[in-house]
Amino acid sequence: MYSTLYTNRASLLSILLKACVCVVLLATTISAAETPVDFENDIVAIFTKSGCNAGACHGAAIGRGGFKLSLYGGNPAADYDSLVHHLQGRRINLAHPAESLLVLKPTEHIAHEGGTLFDMDSEEARLLKSWISQGAKQTSFRDLVAINLKPEKIYTEDTSSSHLVQVTASYKDGSTRDVTKWAVLQPEDTSAVQTNTKSASLTIQRRGRHIVSVRYLTKVKPLEILVPLNTSTRSIPAPPINNFIDTEINKALATLRIMPSPQCDDGQFIRRIYLDLTGRLPTSQQTRNFIASSERDKRSNLIDSLLASQGFNTYWTYYFSELLRISPQRLGGEGANAYFSWLSSRISENINYKTLVTELLLADGDAFEIGPANYYRTMPDARQQAEFTSELLMGTRLRCANCHNHPLDHWTQDDYHGLAAIFAKLNISQTVTVNPAGTTIHPLTLEPAVAKIPAGLAIKSTTRDPRREFTTWLTHENNQYFAQAITNRLWKQMMGRGLVEPVDDFRSTNPATHPFLIKALADEFVSSNYDIKHILSVIANSAAYQRSAHANQSNQYDSQFYSHAFRVPLHPAVHADAVSDVLGIPEQYGEEPFGTRALELRNPTLTSRTLDILGRCGRDESCETATNGPSRLTRTLHFFNGEFLNGRIDRNKGRLAELLNSETSPMDIITEYYLTAFSRYPTKQETAFWNVQLKQHITEDSLQPFLEDFVWGLLSSRDFTTNH
Repeated sequence: MYSTLYTNRASLLSILLKACVCVVLLATTISAAETPVDFENDIVAIFTKSGCNAGACHGAAIGRGGFKLSLYGGNPAADYDSLVHHLQGRRINLAHPAESLLVLKPTEHIAHEGGTLFDMDSEEARLLKSWISQGAKQTSFRDLVAINLKPEKIYTEDTSSSHLVQVTASYKDGSTRDVTKWAVLQPEDTSAVQTNTKSASLTIQRRGRHIVSVRYLTKVKPLEILVPLNTSTRSIPAPPINNFIDTEINKALATLRIMPSPQCDDGQFIRRIYLDLTGRLPTSQQTRNFIASSERDKRSNLIDSLLASQGFNTYWTYYFSELLRISPQRLGGEGANAYFSWLSSRISENINYKTLVTELLLADGDAFEIGPANYYRTMPDARQQAEFTSELLMGTRLRCANCHNHPLDHWTQDDYHGLAAIFAKLNISQTVTVNPAGTTIHPLTLEPAVAKIPAGLAIKSTTRDPRREFTTWLTHENNQYFAQAITNRLWKQMMGRGLVEPVDDFRSTNPATHPFLIKALADEFVSSNYDIKHILSVIANSAAYQRSAHANQSNQYDSQFYSHAFRVPLHPAVHADAVSDVLGIPEQYGEEPFGTRALELRNPTLTSRTLDILGRCGRDESCETATNGPSRLTRTLHFFNGEFLNGRIDRNKGRLAELLNSETSPMDIITEYYLTAFSRYPTKQETAFWNVQLKQHITEDSLQPFLEDFVWGLLSSRDFTTNH
């Protein structure tokens, strides 16, 4: 009996143990099934990966189809409200999660304009159903801080290679998570790089430098891809190094195996440096003297003399007047004149850039007497003033954060409207005065925006004039935006392309082609006490600046790395003045005194068919973007028949008339025009060609028409109309 009882007890114990194991396993299964779903880090990530919250879909400013999400999940609280509470809560079915509109629409069990985004048995659908079954709570278990990429940069020799990208999220609590599946890969140029969303892989299609933006929720990071432009593995002769600019430029050329063009000759150099620093062509005599000089440092000495010239002051006053959009149509004649005169005096005094900007930002008073006060009269309201200021002085398109957080950068709506709130503290009419009670409304809260430094702390509400805090922050030596924005613009003026392009679009997803160089230039600028002339001198003295514009087989496709000088069309005012100089006949501009140069005009809309045809900027918008000027056909017809060239070439005055009247030989006339227009002598081949033309086709009666056609050809050529 005891044996039977023992056996039964043993069996019962075994059953109980098995039952306990089953309970534990069941509990584990239930626990796994009920792992809480993180709304902000899981559910919002689904919308971002599927494109639901993109600007072309429900992330648009007004949403789509009555359903609005914040752009790329920038406002999870608003997204939660839209998902759970809007449409009378019909998007969520707590009793039957799989029947929720939020699940049925993207799986296209119900008609969906966006098509099928994922299947019902996908991980996306599983997460959505789990979140709803758990009560569709507004959960967030950890705060996203950053994302990291592996690899951080891709260098490959193979243009058809594919590369996997791993994306890891880092959180405030120190934890990390692989979020590759939920990351979005967006190439800057889809013809250069193709992406596979499912495998998170990139396939390179073309040689060169390419950028892919990698996004997880609100965090975006650039992935740079480098593929040498040449397949040859032969070593490239070391290019010359004149200063730190060349060190950085040459590193990139070596990496991409690009052989740079040789240094330009003296004729090319004198033409280029005169145009870049003074906006004028050198005279034929200046060119002759420079080419003939055997002085060892003649290039650096010429740079110094041009930087100290009145021509420099005139040209760079005009340049900054375009940046500041000085116009009598906007400011009135007295305001524009006061503004222009102040700017001209500051450029002539070589005042440092930090002081100039400080005077601009802190100016107030009667704008007809105090020039820089017109800075605040340039824009019609505080918001547009914030946009203008951020683009001009920070090189940042803060306007993208007006309606939502910036989709490609860290700027938020609070940054945008916080800066606007600073400028709202001004009363602006003819007189600019501080108004401590001034406000601007934040569109998200519908309350007065809190004045704050971009990406910084709020300014105390008791501060009477918050411009001072902003100016101190902006011009501080550690502010990465201020010095880099202006040095990048100066670099573009000299080199034809910004290290960051466009120059007003600094952001992590639009990195500089040479990140170490742009930082080195900014550091040099700060250490020189913000001296514009110093930076221009450093650039002009570099071997990179002094390269020839003639490309070789190795660098003919280079448009970013400065292996040769870029051919840039002459600025409309510079172009007009250059034609007048070559012809020896000034252009007439409205009622301005005869002989007034285009670069001396203060009114950008003064009547001038010539400047209109050449595509001048009216300064209503930024002059740094391409203008909607006349068509190429219209310009060509104007060159053929208009007063700009033909109307002045055939007059019995000017340079050609003087040369003919002085009985200068035809070949010497041709040489004089080459020196005046191209800043060089004709080559041996060109000299031989023109001698043949003169002997075979020219009589005493046909000489003048022949030379008029010759001059027209010079002035219409690519070598003349570009700064090469």
